[in-house]
Amino acid sequence: MSGTAVLTKILDIREREKRDAELAYKRSVDLFEEVGTKLLRILQKKEAVEASYEESLRSNMNLDQIQDQLAYIESLNKHIEDLQLQVQKARYNMESKQQVLTEAHVETKKFEKIIDIRATEEQEVLKRAEATFMDDISIQQYLSHKK
Repeated sequence: MSGTAVLTKILDIREREKRDAELAYKRSVDLFEEVGTKLLRILQKKEAVEASYEESLRSNMNLDQIQDQLAYIESLNKHIEDLQLQVQKARYNMESKQQVLTEAHVETKKFEKIIDIRATEEQEVLKRAEATFMDDISIQQYLSHKK
């Protein structure tokens, strides 16, 4: 029985590690979604600004306004590049946290299975000992009645 008690303590530790991994994974997913949403908004904004720029080129617009729009589009492009890097980092972080979570889940299942096997083995040992004890009692009763 002490064998399963030790394994149960180890399982508790593994389950705690698994919960920590789940929280870390959830935070990484949230960060990935947040950065991805920012990128999407900036891309949509850039699309709208470029459409406005194309419309401005068709109309009579002075050179300063055109240069301002081009400078704004260029700043949006730089911001998009930065956000794309952040999205890549967030994706990598999320994937590594998912790997850690998967490993923690496997370890937890492994210990659960070992505990189940040990508990079954202990039950079988107890049943065999009980059967042996009952056989001994039966033999003793038989021998005492035979005298």
